[in-house]
Amino acid sequence: MPFTRPIPDRKPPAKTSGGMAAVIQAETLMQIAFVLPSAAVIGWLLGAWADSRFHQSWIGLAGLVFGFIAGMVYVIKLALSTEKNTRADTKAGDGPGKGTPNPKP
Repeated sequence: MPFTRPIPDRKPPAKTSGGMAAVIQAETLMQIAFVLPSAAVIGWLLGAWADSRFHQSWIGLAGLVFGFIAGMVYVIKLALSTEKNTRADTKAGDGPGKGTPNPKP
């Protein structure tokens, strides 16, 4: 039996109050600002610990690079999800649903 998509609602979903939305947006931006340096410092500290434990000198730098890359991946994912949520809030109910074919002219 084929799957039939339900008809999308034309009215946008209820938004949170303006003050609460601003607080949520500010918290997300602060999280982006703190994650990248925190990830780099944690990677560097773990690398420095591994340097002293294994008597090497390159692991601290590798930990720093790994922490920076992990932080960047998280920041990019967070920014994309925030942008997607913002776009969904502003354009709720515009146009046909995803996957519906365009009518032929």
